[in-house]
Amino acid sequence: MHAAPQDVRKLEERRQRLEEKEREAAIQAIEKTGLLKLETKRLGNLLGRIRSLGIDEVEKRLTA
Repeated sequence: MHAAPQDVRKLEERRQRLEEKEREAAIQAIEKTGLLKLETKRLGNLLGRIRSLGIDEVEKRLTA
């Protein structure tokens, strides 16, 4: 049995709203840390370093 096109559309809209809420929550969490107050170049460098190391390695180093 297949879902009706309107049900599929409603589910997709609901999924998109959830993604938007999760993204907004993530941005607020970052904002609370003060990272968004960093100058753009410094934040970019930090994020580049995180990207190159990988999240798992960054977490490991921060908890060491």
